[in-house]
Parts: sequence; C-alpha cells; structure tokens
Amino acid sequence: MNNNDILLRLRYALDIKDTDIIKAFELGGLEVSREEERAMLTKVHDQVFEEDDSFEKNVYEKMINNKLLDTFLNGFIILKRGEPKNPVPQPKNGEVKHINNVLLKKVKIALALTSDDMLDILARAGVYPSKGELGAILRKEGHRNFKPCGDKYARNFLKGLALYYRD
Repeated sequence: MNNNDILLRLRYALDIKDTDIIKAFELGGLEVSREEERAMLTKVHDQVFEEDDSFEKNVYEKMINNKLLDTFLNGFIILKRGEPKNPVPQPKNGEVKHINNVLLKKVKIALALTSDDMLDILARAGVYPSKGELGAILRKEGHRNFKPCGDKYARNFLKGLALYYRD
C-alpha cells in the first residue's frame, strides 16, 4: 500500500474535506495548492507493466513520500487537537522508515483514541491483535519491544476506521 492510498483511505474514513487536507499540510509546515492536493488523490489508470500485460498498476499523478505523509499527519494532529500550549521542538529527522507505525500513532493522537478504541476499530475490520501486539506497534522505533506495522494492519485499521466513523 503506497502513501497516496493511505491518504485517500484516511480521507474517506474520516470524511476529510479537500480544504482540510490543504490546511493540515499547511499546519504541518508545507504549502500545498489545490491542484497539488488533487494530483495526490487522482489515479492515472491504464499504466501497464512491460513484462506482464494483464496487470494494471495504479499510479497517482503526484506520488507522496514518507516525509510528505508525516508532514500531513503532523498537521492533522494540530487540525484536530489544536496548537499545543507548550510546543516541544520536534527533531528534524530526514527519513521516516516505518510509515505504517507513524500512521497508527498519529491518527491515535489526532482522534484522541485509547488502545481499547484502536482494538475495537481493528476488530471491526476482522483483525484481533492483543494489547501487547498493539503496544509493540505503537512503541518508539529503537525500543527493544518495537514491532514494525505491516500493510495488512494499516489497511485493516483504515478499513475499521471507516466502519467506526461512517457507520
């Protein structure tokens, strides 16, 4: 699952308007025009691999890298929770490795979800991790119990989020 799919699914699950997406990028520290936002969410169909004519690949007009998605998620937290009263300077790390872990953590923060809420959301999608597994996914990278979050968990979390908020 690529970052454009993540943004598109998050947008659908939480019914985020285009103006809110642009505002979240702005709050995260990046100016994005309406055209750029549209390009991030627009698929270019009929892209075919040369070695296999039967497989279509969904390609977006503007691909989102991990850092750009992280910027959106930071702005999304501010959009949902407001500006922090005592802002802590964030380290400027150039690379975001485990974007699925970052997605779960930051959506949890933005929506003020508890671990039980997250387990309920995942259960709606048919995935039943233990509290320990979820805790390992939400840990800081480098912690001895850190566990990378796979695409399956992230996809099912976004699916469960849609069922939870759109039901």
